[in-house]
Amino acid sequence: MIFVGFGFLMTFLSKYSYSSVGFNLLLAAYVIQWSTVTLGFCHSWHHFTHIDINMTALIGADICAAAVLISFGAVLGKTSPLQLFVMAFFEVIFYSINETLCYEYLKISDIGGSIVIHAFGAYFGLAVAFALYRKEAVNHPNEGSSYQSDLTSMIGTVFLWIFWPSFNAGLATGDQQQRAVFNTYFALAACTCTSFVVSSLLDRDGRYRMVHIQNSTLAGGVAVGASANMLLPIWLSMLTGIFAGIISVIGYDYITPFLAKKRIHDTCGVNNLHGMPALMASVLSAIIASSAHFTEYGESLYSIFPGRTPANLTIPLSPDLIDMPGEPLSAGGQATMQMAGISLTLGFSIISGLVTGYIMKLSIFNEVEDQNLFLDSAHWEVPDSADGMDSAQDRMRGTIKSVEVTV
Repeated sequence: MIFVGFGFLMTFLSKYSYSSVGFNLLLAAYVIQWSTVTLGFCHSWHHFTHIDINMTALIGADICAAAVLISFGAVLGKTSPLQLFVMAFFEVIFYSINETLCYEYLKISDIGGSIVIHAFGAYFGLAVAFALYRKEAVNHPNEGSSYQSDLTSMIGTVFLWIFWPSFNAGLATGDQQQRAVFNTYFALAACTCTSFVVSSLLDRDGRYRMVHIQNSTLAGGVAVGASANMLLPIWLSMLTGIFAGIISVIGYDYITPFLAKKRIHDTCGVNNLHGMPALMASVLSAIIASSAHFTEYGESLYSIFPGRTPANLTIPLSPDLIDMPGEPLSAGGQATMQMAGISLTLGFSIISGLVTGYIMKLSIFNEVEDQNLFLDSAHWEVPDSADGMDSAQDRMRGTIKSVEVTV
């Protein structure tokens, strides 16, 4: 998902495909190393002696890379490699702090990372995009797709679709893992069908838009992520996918242009694929958590909601027992923590994203020139092709202001 799915999904820009795949690979490789350090420290900061390297730590570092790559999508084509490194460096630090606060202190349940990964990555990226905003990037002539680039982007979509259930279920165990897989698959399937229908309805001629199929078909996996391992009825998973597909498709047609007018130019539409579905996920997880009781879940309740674990689990059970005595949090209290988690994540991601964005804007970090926006040839050796000729013409236009011909 990280190296192939996200990388190829962002190749829809016809003149920026090298950078989409190449910088995706570079950022992911860098973040996996750096986040191993930051997460290792944050998870044991109060008694820090060393950093454990194990499979859980490796998965956690890989997941952190997903958050950074989501943010990368918001500023795709508008940043230099050095600016991307600066963004990744600071975002990993802020991500690690937010993740620790949500899991260790608020004790939220978020098995698929909808809150700590998708919401954080999306709104951190949008805040950076706001800080880096320049009107020249909006409707730039290089910001377009082609038949071939859209087809290549679908490779990323298919990879993400296939592996999203394993992403949501990767850290779950036993029955929880099975539930996470089932809930994610049905949410994705319903979301995909809905995205096709709504995309056709919004077109005057009843045709499909490729941007909807590339992105909105995946929104169900995000929307169900925070509650995927809970006792979620399959019909509710499908209904969640349906609503996620509707919101995502509408977002691409109406909300993305609106945000661009408000100085938030979102290249990949991460608000529609990750941001708004993550907000749905947090609300759904709070609703399910508010009705989660020991009678339905048994002792698995405390692995899903660690904050509710009582000090003594050896109390004799009575037939009419609803919840174990001595739980630190009630079902309603857990629901409150779920909403506190998304509130903290939104505030922390936006503020830290703005700070990072303004740091990236400093002249020492090689801001991309206007004529080189969304253009591979500014950073890569490209074959002698239409892209190469177009880039030469763009540089000439930026240099030659006027030509006076005298006969």
